[in-house]
Amino acid sequence: MRLRVALVSVAALLLVVGALVLSGVPPTEALAELARGAFGSKSAWAGTLRETTPLLLAGLAVFLALRAGLFNIGVEGQLVVGAMASVAVCLAVPGAAGVVLGTLAGVAAGALWALPAGLIKAYRNGHEVITTIMLNGVANFLSTALVAGPLKDPSQQSPTTRLLDASTRIPDLYSAPPFRVNLGLVAGLVLIAATAWWLRRTVAGFELRATGANLRAAEFAGVPVRRVMLWSMVASGAIGGLAGALQALAYEGRFYAGFSPGYGFDSLGVAILAGASPFGLLPSALAFGALAKGSTSIQILGVPKGLSYVILGLLIVVFAVVRYRREGARD
Repeated sequence: MRLRVALVSVAALLLVVGALVLSGVPPTEALAELARGAFGSKSAWAGTLRETTPLLLAGLAVFLALRAGLFNIGVEGQLVVGAMASVAVCLAVPGAAGVVLGTLAGVAAGALWALPAGLIKAYRNGHEVITTIMLNGVANFLSTALVAGPLKDPSQQSPTTRLLDASTRIPDLYSAPPFRVNLGLVAGLVLIAATAWWLRRTVAGFELRATGANLRAAEFAGVPVRRVMLWSMVASGAIGGLAGALQALAYEGRFYAGFSPGYGFDSLGVAILAGASPFGLLPSALAFGALAKGSTSIQILGVPKGLSYVILGLLIVVFAVVRYRREGARD
């Protein structure tokens, strides 16, 4: 088994090197530029942390659903509606009160967007992958229509809302330009720690883990599995909505068509790479954030940005092989 893991790891490395060679760039030069683009300066670190923040929360949303045995592919849509709802509320209610109400609106919007998928899964056994994918499409078309219509800034030609006032933005915890750490990142770290405690120290957390581990055994033991599946999906959507709200209020300061470059979809890889512990989301989200930031630098060398997705995919494959080996050894 160790030989198989080594072979998969070597094959993954050779694929990355081969892709770089085909792009006409020396592999060592490309990887060095990737690292510099992600961590080589204060500005690079700031960009990496900015990319990491939404991935951290969106990854937690997927992770929570996975622990309940659900595959929530709808985090992208939940993030988008959460961001849109938060900005809409903050435009109507400026100031600190708007920040609080806008954040709560984002959480509520994400939860409501996940509710239909949770109900269909729990009470009709409809597959959550299909329902959440469909809800992603609805979220995309609905948000585009609203931001091009009633929410549109009349002074702009592109579909975007007005910029939020500085008083209606989530402030930085630390700022020494170009480096800064926003409170949104801190909120993600706190929520991950709280989730880890909740899963291990509460009855509800045990019921969620039991449902995800073996649905029939949990039901036989008296766990209300339908209710657990429903509220797990709703909670996952709420965290996805929070990710969108914090991204809008901490970094973007507005909502616009194409708001998310795919944070919700990337979060699937973040959650899978994290493994069974919520704290695994920290290095996983940082790795995705670093590759997203660093990949913009290697484009200058002529390397396609899509190579970062190749690297991430290979990382997940290698991790899956290692995890399979460990579980096989335990069995």
